[in-house]
Amino acid sequence: KSDHRLFSLLFLPNFKQVMESEEFMLLPANQLIDIISSDELNVRSEEQVFNAVMAWVKYSIQERRPQLPQVLQHVRLPLLSPKFLVGTVGSDPLIKSDEECRDLVDEAKNYLLLPQERPLMQGPRTRPRKPIRCGEVLFAVGGWCSGDAISSVERYDPQTNEWRMVASMSKRRCGVGVSVLDDLLYAVGGHDGSSYLNSVERYDPKTNQWSSDVAPTSTCRTSVGVAVLGGFLYAVGGQDGVSCLNIVERYDPKENKWTRVASMSTRRLGVAVAVLGGFLYAVGGSDGTSPLNTVERYNPQENRWHTIAPMGTRRKHLGCAVYQDMIYAVGGRDDTTELSSAERYNPRTNQWSPVVAMTSRRSGVGLAVVNGQLMAVGGFDGTTYLKTIEVFDPDANTWRLYGGMNYRRLGGGVGVIKMTHCESHIW
Repeated sequence: KSDHRLFSLLFLPNFKQVMESEEFMLLPANQLIDIISSDELNVRSEEQVFNAVMAWVKYSIQERRPQLPQVLQHVRLPLLSPKFLVGTVGSDPLIKSDEECRDLVDEAKNYLLLPQERPLMQGPRTRPRKPIRCGEVLFAVGGWCSGDAISSVERYDPQTNEWRMVASMSKRRCGVGVSVLDDLLYAVGGHDGSSYLNSVERYDPKTNQWSSDVAPTSTCRTSVGVAVLGGFLYAVGGQDGVSCLNIVERYDPKENKWTRVASMSTRRLGVAVAVLGGFLYAVGGSDGTSPLNTVERYNPQENRWHTIAPMGTRRKHLGCAVYQDMIYAVGGRDDTTELSSAERYNPRTNQWSPVVAMTSRRSGVGLAVVNGQLMAVGGFDGTTYLKTIEVFDPDANTWRLYGGMNYRRLGGGVGVIKMTHCESHIW
């Protein structure tokens, strides 16, 4: 029964964790081969399979070394990167010392070196695996770092627990509004270090490219809230360099056009937005004079904003996300200091209640739900720009630090895209 459970786990998006377990190391060779020969094995790359096999052999090297050629023939060496094949596989002493293993490496080298011959070289080892649908990935976009606005973008993949740089935006954007519509990541407005922006860029994760052929917003906006409701992208509040805004407009991707909708009752910069139950919520922010605890929500059927229960704490430049059917508001800044506190709104009772505080104070923080986990990203603690991430654990009622980005980011945007396949991209 335990073997069956292990076998099923390997086809979920956590092969890397399972292969490091004691259970995996104790598998007999025939069961290991059953697993690694399957087209359905859910791996991010064939490198993971090779590493798992070598770890398994070295776990009991005297007994298993003679089995290496038999096991290695089920690793799809032609699918490895040339650098990994030559630098890691070909240079491994166990492989170098075995003729059958060397032959398998040579076969893979020929496949990689002779692309025109590949149609004649097809076989079980050249067939791509067909992993189960991958999970979500988190993008961190722009922000403020080391005294300047930045254009860099990075993505976090929970399956590998890695942050990787992807293509940068064409403009530097701090206070940028970010959201995802039709599996494309939109970056709206912001400030480039010298001027306020009304331009919009759109990122396609399949091509790793940003395009600027998106219509601009009607006004320049930084510290703007952006969210998707009913197939439209909404830009809420912000500031244009002259005044704090209550203006709201929405983008129709089919028409490539922005249209004004009803304005909020309050001007809000550094506002956080969230969508729940068919409503668009505008949470906190600053009216240009002082931070706000007020909250209003937009009903698209009526084209009207309605005030709802206020938060317990005034917050501008906070993070906001929907988690377990409630709106979480975390961090930000009140009249005097950056905040680590958090609270959540229950739409059924129209009440806010406190949540355990984060480990760090975070103003200009991004908040997102990735594969069912609530993650707070970056920000400013009053002294330092942060690259750290923390994750809320509702069972333990605590926040846990969870590694860090490549860049420190204050006022960057975050967006989550569900990846529909696990292709190994060069980026």
